[in-house]
Amino acid sequence: MIAAGLLWIPFTLLAAACQTARNAMQRELTTKLGTVGATHVRFLFGFPFALVFLAGVFMATGLPMPVLPWMFWPWAVVGAGAQILATALMLATMNDRSFVVTIAYIKTEAIQAAIFGLIFLGDPLTIGMVVAILIATAGVVTMSLKGKGAIEGGYRPVALGLFSGAAFAISAVGYRGAILSLELPSFLLAATLTLAIGLILQAGLLTLYLALRDRAVLAAIARAWRPSLFAGFMGATASEFWFLAFALTSVANVRTLALVEVLFAQAITIFAFKQATTTRDALGIALIAAGVLLLIWVQ
Repeated sequence: MIAAGLLWIPFTLLAAACQTARNAMQRELTTKLGTVGATHVRFLFGFPFALVFLAGVFMATGLPMPVLPWMFWPWAVVGAGAQILATALMLATMNDRSFVVTIAYIKTEAIQAAIFGLIFLGDPLTIGMVVAILIATAGVVTMSLKGKGAIEGGYRPVALGLFSGAAFAISAVGYRGAILSLELPSFLLAATLTLAIGLILQAGLLTLYLALRDRAVLAAIARAWRPSLFAGFMGATASEFWFLAFALTSVANVRTLALVEVLFAQAITIFAFKQATTTRDALGIALIAAGVLLLIWVQ
């Protein structure tokens, strides 16, 4: 049995696995729907599943619908808005010739999340956590910065990656702030309710935007409903586990352990596509594993 205080570990691992599958599907949808359309799919087809999750939680716990404090809304809006921006930037990098380089900078999210979490939520940072974050992030950068490095692609991918990572970090902090503001006895209800409201906000905002700016994309999304449904389900499932983890521990812990997503992607590359692992990849994997193990050990 896993101690209740360490439940965030399996939650984060499950979230990273689901997110790997969702990202692969969204990448395919980007070619059909464009960046904004593929971003919208995650939210539009995700919120119905989040409502199903929420209904299941109410049935399982028997708890009533809580009154939402006013402080919940600023946190939720920041989390929802920053996630829309971060997702759009991430998908935009997938068509960039320096995509791999950009991803390395996106994964500085763990460092940025630790800083933002400390500033805005007062989440503690120990020396051991800081060292673990830096080691794991160095592993991602080692695997990603191949060839002549980031400057070869110009400064655009550097800026995109750092900005996207910052937006993801701010989103995570916003959502954890919203979850904590509820002060509910059930972390399961607090996380799931925040997820459902966040996805409804995001789906509504992007639907309104596309209705005003590009209705053709909405029509294209409707035609691509089959793959979109799977992307929405995987996105909602991944987010459910992320939020459960955010309810139990700091954003820094969750986003650092989430770097195992890189290892999942590498495993797919090796076993599904039969691509060999380079010395640089092996070193990066070792650093990520060392950082993650150190993070768990210092808890």
